[in-house]
Amino acid sequence: MSATPMSLPEADFSAAQAVAAGTDFAELKVGAAGLFWNEFRPADGACRIWHWRNEQAHCLTPDGFSARSRVYEYGGGSFCLGGDGLVFVNETDQQLYTQALDGSAPRSLTQASQCRYGDVLWHEGWVFAVEETHADQVEHRLVAISAGAREVLAEGADFYASPTLSDDGRRLAWIEWDRPAQPWTATRLMYQERDLQGGWGPARCIAGDGGRQASLQQPRFDPQGRLYCLSDRNGYWQPWGELDGTWQPLPAAVADHAAAPWQLGASTWLALGPNAYLASWFEDGFGLLGLRSEGQQVQRLGKDYTRFRSLALDERHVYAVAASPVNPPAVIAFDRQTGHTRVLAGGGLPLPVARVSRPRPIRYPSGDSEAHGFYYPARGHEGPSPLVVFIHGGPTSACYPVFDPRIQYWTQRGFAVADLNYRGSSGYGRAYRQALHLRWGELDVQDACAAVDHLAGLGLVDPHKAFIRGGSAGGYTTLCALAFHDVFRAGASLYGVSDPVALSRATHKFEGDYLDWLIGDPERDVERYRQRTPLLHAGRIKAPVIFFQGELDAVVVPEQTRAMLDALKANGVEAEGHFYAGERHGFRQARHLAHALEEEWKFYCRVLSR
Repeated sequence: MSATPMSLPEADFSAAQAVAAGTDFAELKVGAAGLFWNEFRPADGACRIWHWRNEQAHCLTPDGFSARSRVYEYGGGSFCLGGDGLVFVNETDQQLYTQALDGSAPRSLTQASQCRYGDVLWHEGWVFAVEETHADQVEHRLVAISAGAREVLAEGADFYASPTLSDDGRRLAWIEWDRPAQPWTATRLMYQERDLQGGWGPARCIAGDGGRQASLQQPRFDPQGRLYCLSDRNGYWQPWGELDGTWQPLPAAVADHAAAPWQLGASTWLALGPNAYLASWFEDGFGLLGLRSEGQQVQRLGKDYTRFRSLALDERHVYAVAASPVNPPAVIAFDRQTGHTRVLAGGGLPLPVARVSRPRPIRYPSGDSEAHGFYYPARGHEGPSPLVVFIHGGPTSACYPVFDPRIQYWTQRGFAVADLNYRGSSGYGRAYRQALHLRWGELDVQDACAAVDHLAGLGLVDPHKAFIRGGSAGGYTTLCALAFHDVFRAGASLYGVSDPVALSRATHKFEGDYLDWLIGDPERDVERYRQRTPLLHAGRIKAPVIFFQGELDAVVVPEQTRAMLDALKANGVEAEGHFYAGERHGFRQARHLAHALEEEWKFYCRVLSR
């Protein structure tokens, strides 16, 4: 007899344990003093910089500080190495601080209360950064800051990212774009050179200013000062560069070599020479890592891992934040000579390997196309099992086949999980990523419903016990699926969009035109918005819904979630809401994360018990 989701003997992997396993790493930096990284621990929600030295990891960030930028709300690029120590963005006040490696306290470099900083870079006493000013309106520019001085390097564009210097400091490159474009639709690669007097000459566009739209990201200089970046001009984010006097593609796998640049500071590839580079790329959603030589030979690294981020290297090692289905995120060192792999931090599995549910890639028909995702079988359940469909946020984002303690929390309790890369997700090329143009609330919902049919047709899940959950944009897809289709037994919206028009009025600058791209112009396409606004169709939702919302959310404001919750209750639908003080868009405090996970599970169990 099949075990029920409430009586499984393996359901001793608690919500608190699942949350505690959510330690993550980012922004590896390597220099003469060694290796550094930014580490997030759910216990207190802080981000701290760690230093690997003498075969041990040492925390540099003292209590009261957290290294996290909030530029564009999603942040990134929160610290860099420089001088006798490092420079970082403090989360509380968003100001720049310097810190020596001798254990002394951080020292404030800026006191601009209206400004935020991100994507920081140090060179000869100057900190290069993206500056975000909050005054009468939000403005962005590239600046260089030193003790007592500030120089504006570039302004006039709506957005900036990835300031990058050649080794000699004479060439500066960056990415910029203007509204209504997003960084994954159309950007420009810019650069300027120092003149003989030490000033910066005029900026020049290298790529992205022609009639054909392309998304460019992660500019890099090789040791000889040649400029490169990732471009999706040929359909995938692949390396391009200055070769033989022209801008042309480098030999590369026909695949995306990066994810959508929601955050600053990404490093999924490094240029080493005209045709040599270190890079990760995706094949059917799985990540690969390779070191390409000038002779175009590729040395594969980290074959036991399925996702690679924050790449860095020195003469002996390649470093990465890596993960796999049975390895949580870890800081990894790959020996370039022997291929030996060493875990420097993280990677501790909170479950026995035999109990881990592993992802199976799925590619299934949906509408007139197909969609992608990963299926995780339920543990200890015989026959078709209940199913939880995970919808990632973005929606221009992705899920990955790596150990996710939230997914394991469900599978240990007898639920299968379908983690979907619906149309519009990154990692499968530009055409797949652009598929949601004006189709958000349709194709993504279609893919979510089709996943249930596909898995039920294989005899893996019970289609009458399917649930759907998602955060942010994933919450919107969840609510649309519940309003416009009769597929799911219940659903969960975590800080999800229920009123796109209200979101367009209240959201921040970075996403100010995103809805126009996803749905249309709110004034011209009124009927389309009306058809795809869950709040206006709350009366069509019959399935129970649970909501989770941060009170400080500046992306999806709490009032939007309260309006949807009240509308469902007024219609007699079973609905409950949990609102968390101090949380923004995406929860960070361990007690809130654990509470939300457990309450969602209890909610589904109550639904199944009827």
